[in-house]
Amino acid sequence: MIIFAALTSDNSTMRKTLFVFWGLCHVVSLALCARDWDEELYRQIEQSIEAPQFIDEVYVITRHGAKTTYPAAKNQKAIQQVIDYCSKQGGGKVVIPAGKHFLTGALTLKSHVNLVVEEGAVLEFAFEPDLYPIVPTCWEGLQCYNLQPCIYAYNATDIAITGKGFIDGGGTKETWWPWCGSAKYGWKEGMVSQRNGGRARLLMAGEDGIPMTDEQGKRSAERMFTKQDGMRPQLVNFNQCQRVLIEDVTLLRSPFWVIHPLMSTDITIRRVKMINEGPNGDGCDPESCDRVLIEDCYFNTGDDCIAIKSGRNRDGRTRGMPSQNIIVRRCEMRNGHGGVVIGSEISGGCRNIFAHDCQMDSPHLDRVLRIKTNSCRGGIIENINMRDIRVGQCREAVVKINLNYEPHEVCCRGFLPVVRNVNVTNVKCGRSNYGVMIVGLEEDTCVYDINVQQCRFNHVAKGNILQGKTHDIRLDEVFINEQPAVLPSHDEGL
Repeated sequence: MIIFAALTSDNSTMRKTLFVFWGLCHVVSLALCARDWDEELYRQIEQSIEAPQFIDEVYVITRHGAKTTYPAAKNQKAIQQVIDYCSKQGGGKVVIPAGKHFLTGALTLKSHVNLVVEEGAVLEFAFEPDLYPIVPTCWEGLQCYNLQPCIYAYNATDIAITGKGFIDGGGTKETWWPWCGSAKYGWKEGMVSQRNGGRARLLMAGEDGIPMTDEQGKRSAERMFTKQDGMRPQLVNFNQCQRVLIEDVTLLRSPFWVIHPLMSTDITIRRVKMINEGPNGDGCDPESCDRVLIEDCYFNTGDDCIAIKSGRNRDGRTRGMPSQNIIVRRCEMRNGHGGVVIGSEISGGCRNIFAHDCQMDSPHLDRVLRIKTNSCRGGIIENINMRDIRVGQCREAVVKINLNYEPHEVCCRGFLPVVRNVNVTNVKCGRSNYGVMIVGLEEDTCVYDINVQQCRFNHVAKGNILQGKTHDIRLDEVFINEQPAVLPSHDEGL
């Protein structure tokens, strides 16, 4: 942004006045260009995130009945009993001992318990659907009763998964993954699949506003799903929890999303490796969460690396819980549909997101910053900040804002989302198809105040794209293929 005045005078006082005026305008200009990063708000969020507290009691599972030679069901019972006992005694560490491999079924963390998977230990979840009881959770932004996630918590406080061991969800083309209904992941005619009606039934229950329970507290049949519906469980799902820590572990082969904090607060995810090539294999999906820190993590996923969510369509709008006050820093993203993603299940809105000092690089990483939503969703997405990102290459666009995601989704439309105050600063990318790609709506101007500044995108094949109604889309000191970037006219190049 440049502010200037053209005026001539031989009067030295006038010249001094103009000099001062120019200086003030320059300061104002710099302030406007720096509006993308509210350091005070960033520090407030950083300092507000509460860590869980634990006492020093230690419970090693092999001293309480678990054995490497036991089948999954027997270990599941033994480990769960240790977790329950630890919580009842006031908490502590439940330890999966170093160097040992245990097969188990779904586990429920309880308040004040830190599940420690020691270095070299493997906690593997068996593909035995009967070991995954039906629990309240959320699936693709819609509340339901479904197979229990591998590690689950509900209304718990002060919980953690730590240690340098491995948690293996057991997902393969021979186990959970074919349930997605794709031949690419092993599905064959006659097999269980989410496409056999379960997912469609859940979507309809959401559109119709069917509650989770009736007036007598009985679970709604429309929101109830079993193994026959083929809706895969998450690897880690903490539902309505407070003060959560996941640290140092490696998470492998999730059946579905890897980490899914849901309607929870004060979440820290630190030095975690998420490696999952399966379908819908998102790395970390905070949904309707407040005060979240994701730092020093590694993502190599079959879908979005980090996807921030707040509920789908009517469910999300009724819930009305935005995801907010989230910091992502010093992470490495490899494969995935997007590095830092917002949506698409974002009907409750999203605000105050800060991502910085991350590394991304892969021909199979589609986008760096991705915002995806549509007119089924509604919600306000605002104050999204990204800076100091280094990208070797990505496949599609460095920045993509898409308000026409899933245009053929069967849903009630007319709930226009808003995306505003998105600020991207000092992002460098070595190769991509597009630099900035914005797809707005024709019904109304729902994308505005988008600021991209001090960025360099090289080896860009197709430039920038601007489609639909937008206003105040600004490129400042942005270079594409070493040339100053310009915004195309609407629909140019499409």
